[in-house]
Amino acid sequence: RAGLNADPAESALDALTDDELLARAALASPDRPFQLEAALRRGISVERLHEATAVDPWFLDQILRIVEQRATLVTTGLQAMTRPAWRRAKRLGFADAQLAWLWGAEETRVRSSRLAAGVAPTYKTVDTCSAEFEAHTPYHYSTWEDEDEVGPGRRPKVVILGSGPNRIGQGIEFDYCCVHASFALRDAGFETVMVNCNPETVSTDYDTSDRLYFEPLTAEDVLAVLDAEAASGELVGVIVSLGGQTPLKLAGLVPPELVLGTSPDSIDLAEDRERWSGLCERLGIPQPPGGVASTVEDALAVVGRIDYPALVRPSYVLGGRAMSIVYDDAGLVAAMAELATFGAPGGAGAGSLGREGGLSSERPVLIDRFLEDAVEVDVDAVRDVAGEVLIGAVMEHVEEAGVHSGDSACAIPPPTLSAAVVQTIEGHTRAIAQALGVRGLLNVQYAVQQGEVFVIEANPRASRTVPFVSKATGVPLAKVAARVMLGATLAELRAEGLLKAPVSGSHVAVKEAVLPFNRFPEVDTLLGPEMRSTGEVMGIDRTFGLAFAKSQIAAGDRLPEGGAVFLSLADRDKEAAVGIAAQLQNVGFRIVGTRGTARALSQMGVRCEVLNKVGEGSPHVVDWIECGDVDLVINTPTGSGARADGYEIRKAAVARGIPCITTVSGGFAAAGAIVSAREQGPPVVALQDVHAGDPEGTGPPHAAIADRR
Repeated sequence: RAGLNADPAESALDALTDDELLARAALASPDRPFQLEAALRRGISVERLHEATAVDPWFLDQILRIVEQRATLVTTGLQAMTRPAWRRAKRLGFADAQLAWLWGAEETRVRSSRLAAGVAPTYKTVDTCSAEFEAHTPYHYSTWEDEDEVGPGRRPKVVILGSGPNRIGQGIEFDYCCVHASFALRDAGFETVMVNCNPETVSTDYDTSDRLYFEPLTAEDVLAVLDAEAASGELVGVIVSLGGQTPLKLAGLVPPELVLGTSPDSIDLAEDRERWSGLCERLGIPQPPGGVASTVEDALAVVGRIDYPALVRPSYVLGGRAMSIVYDDAGLVAAMAELATFGAPGGAGAGSLGREGGLSSERPVLIDRFLEDAVEVDVDAVRDVAGEVLIGAVMEHVEEAGVHSGDSACAIPPPTLSAAVVQTIEGHTRAIAQALGVRGLLNVQYAVQQGEVFVIEANPRASRTVPFVSKATGVPLAKVAARVMLGATLAELRAEGLLKAPVSGSHVAVKEAVLPFNRFPEVDTLLGPEMRSTGEVMGIDRTFGLAFAKSQIAAGDRLPEGGAVFLSLADRDKEAAVGIAAQLQNVGFRIVGTRGTARALSQMGVRCEVLNKVGEGSPHVVDWIECGDVDLVINTPTGSGARADGYEIRKAAVARGIPCITTVSGGFAAAGAIVSAREQGPPVVALQDVHAGDPEGTGPPHAAIADRR
């Protein structure tokens, strides 16, 4: 939301009756302030609202002032706004975006009219000393007062846009990039200016940058900071590509000459499906067949050309929000209907995608052929102004394509990819970086199916894997990228000592996602294209198995050393999963499963005891889990009935803190890790020692993962 009212999302509340609105406002929820405002706007008195909600009248009176000011603004109109009227509107919190919506005008026109009236924010300094003595902390916030407390700069200034609020899909990994960029640029002699609004991040620590503006990442607020900094010294430019998708969307609103790194046009080229597909065709890089659609009819036409299964996702979003895999026309129609409501007035999903949602020709739905049984690969790279491309790492995902990259474990070096495939991936990455004219970081995602490499997407920005790559290889990618954006070449950074060769040795690093299912017991643990994780951890050791075991411990999912393993598998997974059951049985685990899984495993030589499904009567598998008789759950459901049954199994496992794996490839990785850990307990080695030459690593790395494909 742009503010307390005056945006398209308020239409959902306007559609409610008075009684429905009061009933909702009586319950404490994040939407309550908006519900109170909507009630006052339709004429419900403060007294009646207080009686219905028990909210103190003082707060209701403050909201009423905003409601009354809104009515005045609508009556006044943009043309008649005076300087006092602008100042009153701003002091009551009306953003340019809200005023533009009220008046049916472009936000840029509202901004220019306001500035022409001489109304701009001033910046105050946070008093960290409680007025006991003078504070010099460069920690600023905007007001609409008269006096400005921001002093002049002494060095050339670079503004870094942070990642904004943490949410699933965009978290602390991007803050890492912003912080390390600030350190690198400050060491290089620049004055660093951080803009962010999240107090729970390192980037908003007062000593991370030379100046900190605690401001929302909106066009109005960012442009105001840029104006203030340009007026108080030499402003070199602004970095928009380190904080994830939130600041990246502002690239086109910032004056092009101020955008450091990859140009806004190249950023749009990577996001625009038609332009991106044309680029891949010119480069000769295969990609899954696909298309774009803004209506259900368009979507059906695209799928008629590429066939099912299909991956359906909105454009210009991060974290796979509202993404789904569909297998038939009914699923496609349902997915399109859901996307149409996201952010739309009155839509059930209004607010999930916010102003990013809805269907239009400007924000079409992307539809791709989903590559089944493919291995997904991530690459992080840096390209400098001279055209040299540094490949940070090629990461192979543990979970197959279709699970969001942020939720999948991944490994450096790739455990199962051939040298030829890795070489092809690196070649494609260099070609894409050159064609996009990248200056800074680039993340490219691939799918490898039967030895053929397909490019999924490219993002000319920092990715959530940059911290992992930096810690695994010892190469400070974010610092290098920040210097490259300011004009340094990779050769110069090598000579300077900032860019060193990757850590030598035989270690394997595994990144694992931290999933919050224990905090959301009713949420299904099935992994898919929409990201669910809230963080990530790393395990590092001489083999994939030991590194994976460490990553599970770090993520809070300690794998069992013995006991009973329960398997309930989709028909398509039963043959492949024999290897999992056999590995675990060979080291003493008891194998139990549902009737169909047990029959399939027994026919292939693995002893498997039968447990009832939930619907087959007690004692059933959930009884076993709740009694503590199951130590590991591997469940890959299919079909609506199996999905419902599996949900109860997975829910019970999460409640008991039992590791629950929902993919065959994840099962192979876990089995290999258990076997490796039983053979030799995971040794503890300091990361600094690994970066110093891996003193504990002897012998070549190998994947204790079997042939999980």
